[in-house]
Amino acid sequence: MTPFVPRNCKTWMPATRLALRPRGARTGVCGHDDVDQRTGMIALADAIDWLNRTIGRAAAWLCLVVVAIQFAVVVLRYLFGIGSIWLQESIIYSHAAMFLLVAAWTLKNDGHVRVDIFYTSASPRTKAIVDLCGALLLLIPFAVAILWFSLPYVARSWATMEGSREASGLPLVFVLKTLIPVFAAMLILQGLAQAMRAWSVLSGRAVA
Repeated sequence: MTPFVPRNCKTWMPATRLALRPRGARTGVCGHDDVDQRTGMIALADAIDWLNRTIGRAAAWLCLVVVAIQFAVVVLRYLFGIGSIWLQESIIYSHAAMFLLVAAWTLKNDGHVRVDIFYTSASPRTKAIVDLCGALLLLIPFAVAILWFSLPYVARSWATMEGSREASGLPLVFVLKTLIPVFAAMLILQGLAQAMRAWSVLSGRAVA
């Protein structure tokens, strides 16, 4: 017998797919699987992931910039006896920008160093609990504190258009300092995405 499927729904699962479903499997309105539904929470987490991934991938190219500039500094110094303060400072700028802007993307890919005692072998639900508590109790409060205390620091730098202390250095210290609250904001967003994904697992809306 063909199962009844309501026709008044805009989207519905074909009756043949319902007939092939295992007994006891959960279904939602109009026959949709609960675990297959893309909630607004997951969509927002995906958008945050995309933003941090895009920024992180772009900033990762600064690694090549650092290598190229460092090579140029060495060649100029030891082959031609020429020194350049702004070239040396540009290495510092690029190095700092790279690490500040890829931190959230690295967190998304679980690339930060951590001491793992039980997480790897834990169940998906236990991992979700750890991720949720870690994001809400540790990561986000820490990032909020960085954001809060860095804003006056950055504002003072912008007020004076702070530049290098060296006469021939880069006049962009205020821009470099601006990356500190940007770094914190990106971590907060990624922490929220981590918390939303963990909550979706705990509430049964997604599979870990």
